Amino acid sequence: MRNRLVMTYAPLVKYIVFKKVRELPARCEVEDFISCGLEALIASIDRYDPEKGATLEQFAWTRIHGAVLDELRRQDWAPRSLRRWERDIAKARDQFTTIHGRRPAREELAAALSISVDDLRRREDDIAVSDVTSLNTLVISDDETTVERIDTLADGDSRLDPEHQAANTEAKEKFRRAFDTLPQREREVAVLLYVKNLTLREIGEVMGVSESRICQIHSQLKRTLKQQLSDDAVLFSAVG
Repeated sequence: MRNRLVMTYAPLVKYIVFKKVRELPARCEVEDFISCGLEALIASIDRYDPEKGATLEQFAWTRIHGAVLDELRRQDWAPRSLRRWERDIAKARDQFTTIHGRRPAREELAAALSISVDDLRRREDDIAVSDVTSLNTLVISDDETTVERIDTLADGDSRLDPEHQAANTEAKEKFRRAFDTLPQREREVAVLLYVKNLTLREIGEVMGVSESRICQIHSQLKRTLKQQLSDDAVLFSAVG
């Protein structure tokens, strides 16, 4: 009998979940909510007491709806206050659109919420950060056009910046010219140390001198390079 009741009321689970699906963040899987809804349905059938006045459908509806909301809160790491702001912003935007027949500008939306534009922007940023979603998700840009979220992200890779690339190339050329002016012995030590990755002791054995002598040569070449490139300190700090 219980299995027959589960099969009978299973469509109720999907109805409740899909009714809420528009409110679910993009990171959430609908199947997860259907699963927890079915578990709530089974539990409601096991615990149903007709003497308490409610019908089985009413009791199951309440338990399933509550389970879906609990699962949504469990998967959501954002504070409830932020979710309230998310609902308030959406409500104010919908009301403005209904009245004026167009989406509100950020200044108009902020006025409708009685907050500053900067405060609205901060709250919208917090809401955006709270959701893990696809980079191809469509979002509304500042000029009210629809763009993919990936197009709103700043590229933090400085290597792709043409200005940084030019500075990096210039720095390499200056360093090569300064390196070429070093005595041959100092250049050999630099190559063995930084290219071949030998230790100072191993370099001393290769060159037939003591480790302390290699240390002196190394210190001298660093001083020479530092002096020759001192005028370009800003350039080298810019390229890391």
